[in-house]
Amino acid sequence: MKNITLTIILGSVLSLTSSNTIAWDGYDYNTGSYIEIGSGNLVRSGNEIEIYDYNDGSYKDVEVQGMSGNELEVYDYDTGEYRYLDMD
Repeated sequence: MKNITLTIILGSVLSLTSSNTIAWDGYDYNTGSYIEIGSGNLVRSGNEIEIYDYNDGSYKDVEVQGMSGNELEVYDYDTGEYRYLDMD
């Protein structure tokens, strides 16, 4: 029983930490731009994250407003507008 509990706990910890170690790709249909959220960004409502915008080849700081399914709503500090990102 201890081995099963330990396995479940270890699996949960690994799945939580591994989700922060890979990049996350997406697309902004309003601007026609592919974006990438790099590793180390904790994507949670209210958090500031850095995205790479392939349209203009630059990094941008955005604030996560919310998430529904695969859609991520962020506030772009550079443009002063909300962006809706369809994430893979």
